[in-house]
Amino acid sequence: MMLAGLSLTGCQNASELLVTDEYPPAYADGFRAGCGSGRQAAGALAQFRKDVPRYMGQPLYAEGWNDGYRQCQAMQVDTGGLTAWRSNALERDRDRAWRHHVDQAKAEAFHR
Repeated sequence: MMLAGLSLTGCQNASELLVTDEYPPAYADGFRAGCGSGRQAAGALAQFRKDVPRYMGQPLYAEGWNDGYRQCQAMQVDTGGLTAWRSNALERDRDRAWRHHVDQAKAEAFHR
């Protein structure tokens, strides 16, 4: 559950990135699908979505999908994605183990 929350941390959802009132519906649909796909490709827990027949037949959907994919993939990479979370988790584990060791040493010193 923490991993799912982390994958969303630092990311905006597609509707926050795109003011859908200013874009045609086909572009907005493509952008939303491409955004989730771009985040998934960069390591987030998101679903890859692409309506291929619509992508091939509707240029606005295809343009929105491409824009959403690139923008959200770049944002996910910039925030570090899953790799950064794993790296930070290892660092937190080492820090926790070090603090435990220090606490045990203090307790032993006070006990004497």
